[in-house]
Amino acid sequence: MKLQNREEKVNYLLTKTPGTYTYEDLRLVVALLRAEGGCPWDMEQTHSSIRRDFIEETYEVIEAIDTQNPTLLREELGDVLLQVVFHARIEEEEGRFSMDEVANDICQKLIHRHPHVFGTLEVADSAEVLENWDKIKGEEKHRVTMTDKLRAIPPMEPALMRAQKVGKKAACFDFANADEVWKKLDEEIAEVKVAAASGDKAAVAEEMGDLLLTVTSLARKLGVDAEESLFHATDKFIGRFEKVENAVLDKGLTMDDLTMPQLDAIWDEIKHT
Repeated sequence: MKLQNREEKVNYLLTKTPGTYTYEDLRLVVALLRAEGGCPWDMEQTHSSIRRDFIEETYEVIEAIDTQNPTLLREELGDVLLQVVFHARIEEEEGRFSMDEVANDICQKLIHRHPHVFGTLEVADSAEVLENWDKIKGEEKHRVTMTDKLRAIPPMEPALMRAQKVGKKAACFDFANADEVWKKLDEEIAEVKVAAASGDKAAVAEEMGDLLLTVTSLARKLGVDAEESLFHATDKFIGRFEKVENAVLDKGLTMDDLTMPQLDAIWDEIKHT
C-alpha cells in the first residue's frame, strides 16, 4: 500500500494495532515529525543539537546491560535506534544519503570483514578473527603506518578507554611486563610531586596526564579494563559514602557537623565490616 499524503500516513499509523509497529513504521514516524506540519522541536534539530542525546542514550543501553535488565534494554535500544534513524533522516532530507544506504554499507562491511564466513578463509579461533578484522579494516581505510592506526582510535572515546586502546595498538613500543610499569609509575608520581611543588598548573596537568596514561598501561598488563575498574571504584565509593552519611544521620547530625578525622573513623569502621 502506497500512502500518498500526510493525512493518509498519519491515519495509517494511528490505526495500527499496538505491538505491530515495524522498523519501517519508525522511519515513517521520524519523517512525519520532521516534515511540514510535524513537530516544531524535531524540525529544528541538527546533528550537533542532538549529539549529546546520542551519547546519553548509548550510556543508558550500557546501564541496562550492566544491570541485566532486558525490559530496560529493549526500551533503550529503541532510543538508540531512534537516534540512528533521526540522523539518517536529516541526511536524506539534504539528499546526501538515506537509511537504506546506511544499511547497505554496514552489510557490505560485515560481509567483507568476515571472509571466514562469506569466503574461503579458514580461521583457528576468535583471536585470529580479530587479527584478520584489523588487517582488512586497515586496508579499507588505507592505514599504512602505526601512527595512522593510533589516530584512528576515536578521540571522543572515554579517555581511559582510548588510552588503553592506544597502548595495546602501539605494541612495538610497549612495556615488557607489569614490573616495568611499576617502575615507570614511581617516576611519574615523582614528576607530579615536582610539578605540584612548582605551583605550575599547566605542568601539573601535563604530568598528571602522564601518570594516568601509565596507570592504564599497568591495568592492561595486569589484564584489567581501566574504564571498568574506575566505574566500579566510583560506585563503591558512593555506596560507602551513603553508609557513612546514614550513620551520621542516625546520630541526629549532618556530614558538616563532623570533622574530617571523625568522618574518616566512621569510613574505616564501615570499610572493615
